[in-house]
Amino acid sequence: MKKHKCGWCVGDDLYEAYHDNEWGVPVYDDHQLFEFLILETFQAGLSWITILRKRENFREAFDFFDYKKIANYNEDKKEELLQNAGIIRNKLKVKSAITNAQAFMEIQKEFGSFSKYIWAFVDNKTIKNKVKIYKDAPANTPLSDALSKDLKKRGFKFVGSTVMYAFMQATGMVNDHEAECFRYNEV
Repeated sequence: MKKHKCGWCVGDDLYEAYHDNEWGVPVYDDHQLFEFLILETFQAGLSWITILRKRENFREAFDFFDYKKIANYNEDKKEELLQNAGIIRNKLKVKSAITNAQAFMEIQKEFGSFSKYIWAFVDNKTIKNKVKIYKDAPANTPLSDALSKDLKKRGFKFVGSTVMYAFMQATGMVNDHEAECFRYNEV
């Protein structure tokens, strides 16, 4: 018997693997959280599958999301990234990755880890929604509004409420698997 999956991933092997193994799984590791943050900011205005297909290119281009290195990227490195056809070559998004790496480390200094900071927004536990059909999941919520506002206040870029809600879904802060999906009770 075939397991029920969220409708958004069905029919694409890469999407299904991401759905089955990563999406909605709680992430507490700062390095992994930073990767999702950068990928989500590059996704703004694009489809997630576009980003997933370029994920390995992003990893290589951005030093495997080593935020300490990214925080110190210079003009030559920015130009190199803008010439890299394997990633999204958006000048503002490339610049924001550097700015966000710097702001990310400031949060680490203040809170001890980015994970402690970000998970405090959901009282350190996943919010389990009861989504019947994936299209019913919200694009943003008052909570993602608050998170977005706080990150912007701290100097982050491309962290609008919709981007942050997608980040919350991806990193397991919010469980928006369809209630009938086999992953709903697993994450």
